[in-house]
Amino acid sequence: MDANLLEPTVADVLREAVESADEELYVVNPSVETLTELLDVLAAADVTASVSVLAAPGVLKDVTDDFKLASTAADLRDADQLDLFEYESSDNTLLVTADSVVAVVEAGDRVAGLATGDEEFIESAHQQYADATAAAEPFGLRTPGITRVRDSLREGLGEATAADFDGVLDSLETARGDGDGLDEVTISLLVAAKNEELLYDISKWGEDVGIASKATFSRTKTKLEEAGLIDTEKVPIDVGRPRLRLKLGDERLADADSDELASVAQSVLAKA
Repeated sequence: MDANLLEPTVADVLREAVESADEELYVVNPSVETLTELLDVLAAADVTASVSVLAAPGVLKDVTDDFKLASTAADLRDADQLDLFEYESSDNTLLVTADSVVAVVEAGDRVAGLATGDEEFIESAHQQYADATAAAEPFGLRTPGITRVRDSLREGLGEATAADFDGVLDSLETARGDGDGLDEVTISLLVAAKNEELLYDISKWGEDVGIASKATFSRTKTKLEEAGLIDTEKVPIDVGRPRLRLKLGDERLADADSDELASVAQSVLAKA
């Protein structure tokens, strides 16, 4: 990208940068909003470059607290298309390749990508951020990639449960569990209850894939049970204590499609 851009959104500038980068792209000091847009752009684009994000730890944590964004980032990481690094700086938001340096500037309802054609400056900036990346602490993203989550859920608990998980997740703008959306453990338990799966099976899957521990699943199950969202029934086994089968506990949930399950559950939880 060697010319100035004037676009309606940050996503448009990022898309141009991603599509123009051949080998590597450094995204320097993005805001929460810019990093969120970048993940959406990368997920939808045919990415050929390796993208390294140098961002403040608080920005990285804020973005990856949302399971939808974190699992997308993990997918891109697993495909060797994205790396996240902790980087404290007062730099402008920059998009840096071996051939270009672009500053992202928002003004009113337009976004500019201001480029420089000075080859010496571009070479210096590229080396600066290559060195900064080499010295930076990688961000500890522990969330599993969404492709792995979907594939393992389909393999372990079946197509119907996996489809319901996708339906609930797609219906949410965020999956944080802080009042703005249900978290990944709550979503997993709700779709398991909708399909009358065993608590043991869904919690073992969740722990194995890296979503959360069995103890976290158990605590969340108790919370949802107390709120009346799910019920359990004992299922005898040959050896040991009976296992618990999850069932939906509210008739409004029983009548809801997967894309409506989240809104009904959030409404019940808000009143609990």
